[in-house]
Amino acid sequence: MITPTPAPDEPAASATASPDAGVPVVGIGASAGGLDPICEFLASVPAASGMAYVVAQHVDPQHQDILTQLLQRVTPMPVSDVQDGMALLPDRVYVMPARGQLSLDGGRIALQPHAVRHQDHLSIDRLFMALARHSAGQTVGVILSGMGADGTLGLKAIRDSGGLTMAQLPPSARFESMPVSAISAGVVDVVAPPGELARRALDWWRRDSGLGLNVDALLQRDALQQMYQLLLSQTGANFSDYKLSTVMRRIERRMKVRQCRELPAYIDFLRDNPAEVELLFKELLIGVTNFFRGPKVWDYLIETALPQLLASHPHGAAFKAWVPACSTGEEAYTLAISFHEVLEQLRPAAQYTLQIFATDLDDDAVTRARQGLFSAAIRDDVGEQRLQRYFVATANGAYRIRKDIRNTIIFARQNIISDPPFTKLDLLCCRNLLIYFTAKLQRDLIPLFHYALKQDGLLLLGSAETPGEFAELFAPMNGAARVYRRLDASINHVASYFPTRVSNVSAPSVIASDLPSMNGNLQTQVEQQLLKKHTPAAVLLNVHGDILYIHGRTGAYLEPAAGKANWNIHAMAREGLRHELAGLLKRAMQGEETPTVRGLIQRDAAGHPATAVDMTAEAMEEAGPLAGAVLVTFASVAVPAERRRPRSRNPQLLELEQQLAQARLEIQAVRNEMQASREELKSANEELQSTNEELQSTNEELTTSKEEMQSLNEELYTVNAELQSKVDDLSTVNGDMKNLLNSTDVATIFLDSELRIRRFTDRATQIYKLIPGDVQRPLGDIVNDLAYPELEEDAREVLRTLVYSERQIPTRSGGWYTVRIMPYRTVDNVIDGVVVTFINISEAKQLEARLRLIQGTPE
Repeated sequence: MITPTPAPDEPAASATASPDAGVPVVGIGASAGGLDPICEFLASVPAASGMAYVVAQHVDPQHQDILTQLLQRVTPMPVSDVQDGMALLPDRVYVMPARGQLSLDGGRIALQPHAVRHQDHLSIDRLFMALARHSAGQTVGVILSGMGADGTLGLKAIRDSGGLTMAQLPPSARFESMPVSAISAGVVDVVAPPGELARRALDWWRRDSGLGLNVDALLQRDALQQMYQLLLSQTGANFSDYKLSTVMRRIERRMKVRQCRELPAYIDFLRDNPAEVELLFKELLIGVTNFFRGPKVWDYLIETALPQLLASHPHGAAFKAWVPACSTGEEAYTLAISFHEVLEQLRPAAQYTLQIFATDLDDDAVTRARQGLFSAAIRDDVGEQRLQRYFVATANGAYRIRKDIRNTIIFARQNIISDPPFTKLDLLCCRNLLIYFTAKLQRDLIPLFHYALKQDGLLLLGSAETPGEFAELFAPMNGAARVYRRLDASINHVASYFPTRVSNVSAPSVIASDLPSMNGNLQTQVEQQLLKKHTPAAVLLNVHGDILYIHGRTGAYLEPAAGKANWNIHAMAREGLRHELAGLLKRAMQGEETPTVRGLIQRDAAGHPATAVDMTAEAMEEAGPLAGAVLVTFASVAVPAERRRPRSRNPQLLELEQQLAQARLEIQAVRNEMQASREELKSANEELQSTNEELQSTNEELTTSKEEMQSLNEELYTVNAELQSKVDDLSTVNGDMKNLLNSTDVATIFLDSELRIRRFTDRATQIYKLIPGDVQRPLGDIVNDLAYPELEEDAREVLRTLVYSERQIPTRSGGWYTVRIMPYRTVDNVIDGVVVTFINISEAKQLEARLRLIQGTPE
């Protein structure tokens, strides 16, 4: 049996839903460089796909309309901006506003405004989470090009609700940070180019109602047992006691991803693909968790339960807690933060500590939990105040848990069903875990929790979990918060189920006995007596000789040095041991195996031999927890009989003794100087640490500025892409207008309000000697063939009166033109110049002259 990670209650019904059950939704998230892949995705979707598409892109609110217009060009489906209260319909594309948060109420959209800071671009996460809550098993999440990690948590929510998650193939993305973040987090089912993603989403939905998971298939125990055996042989996890409905919902989702219609076909696929077994294993773990999940529980814990626990230990205590199925660590860190907040509020005089053991079966989840690194999306769960107090921002926009909070937690891989539990606990936090187990397994675990907790220890369960029939084991402290207090129980209600990988032998029956039981207190007392009587005094040192730990009575060998407190053994060693101790430590650090000095004489105040001492030194193993330390032991022995000195001593021997004494004095002086230098270096190191903290603070400010600039750059990049598209459109329109004007074969000159040339047609160059460089030059400066010196005066009159002017003007070469001057109106109906057209009427004038000549009429 395995330990699933905490998750909210899953829906009782299957994740598979028919189209009648609601509109399937595809959520598309993108940031910088995301316009092209969004267009490619939507262009690959047919007009009648039966799904609705919601697009969220990091874009400035002023340019929202541009995105809607651009997407409408690439898809036959209607594209519209999301509005509050609008119906969610299939075969439609909805564009999320940059400052809005979406939720779905039935078949309608509810849109609430949401202030988004530059460093808090999480609009894609919020969209995906809303879709996952609304339509479990009917949602597809798609992450396309973009910078940052927005969308990763949202994809995780969609995947846990039974939906399909997809990401753009990183090499095909202009900015691959967002797809890479989601893929690295292990929450993506399909990785492909945008066009391929659209096809895979349609295949997934079309085959949704065609899978062969009917009631008969669920009852095929033989097929399920084969799958259980594959999981057990490859992962070591047994799912036979897991709720069948939950197992089948997870299997069904993987079958839809792999396009397998029948359960036997999927089992064959598992046999041929060991990687799929690992994916199914992680799918069954249901790794859903977040900070301060169920705020009422944590409010009650902070305001009532934890203060009562501290009050019951007025002289201080070292508490222990266990968080099984910790997933990526959010719940364990929440407990550590809550305990720290209680200590800050109460500020007790006694010393209180909390050691948390957080365990899970998923090695990847435990590894991520150890790192203590979370995305910016935790801001919504933690709150701004806690985020600033307990987390440190990193360069990539994520947040790392504070070091002192991290040090209170030990993360480890553990299976709550097959591994022995932690014991002597003050608090056990097991929320939303039992709901995935069968009733039999729940009846085994509740007494096991009672065994693991101390008297009056606290048990935290999920909102849908209770001790059930074991009311004699736990008393509710707060029913709504599901916090229970451990009670004493009779021998008939203690845990009969005790998991162990070492032995599967059943527990012996309980037989009454008059013999005293070997309880924990008695055993501890016996061990303490043995340690006092039969173990030598010892000290644990670091490489510099500083004392880390003292065992036993060492007063006969060590004494505090006069002056400033100094815990270095060279300063504390008594006379007669100091010099030999230095050599002993050196030999131990050089690799000699357990060097020993025997029979060192310690003298009393009168100089007579008092005791003899044996000393040993042992360097700790480099791979162990005490790597780099040295253990020194002291043992008192009998003083050897004093030999009678010869009456006469050798003068040479006396000289050598004097030199030895002098050398010892010099060594002691050097050692004192070294000790003083070490203290100065420590002081300098503290100053450097202070400087480093200031530099770190400056670096954090620069990191914040960098994040803001990066966010601004994303918006500018998106706006630039949209404006470039507009420029292309304007170039096309400009070319169309130029061809239209030239095709009319009418000479036309556009003038601004100062009568400077704005534009002209090719036909106008036959009247005015115009070249392209004449744009923005006054019209009066250009040589022309018209006998019309009043043209500029008439143009100004038209600008003044807004009444057009039309005259027939001869040319110096004998031609005639109708010159028409009209006001130039902008799109906003503002007069901004004039338009002068020249229509050639030379042939009409010639015909008129001939008629006059025939009729004899003078001109």
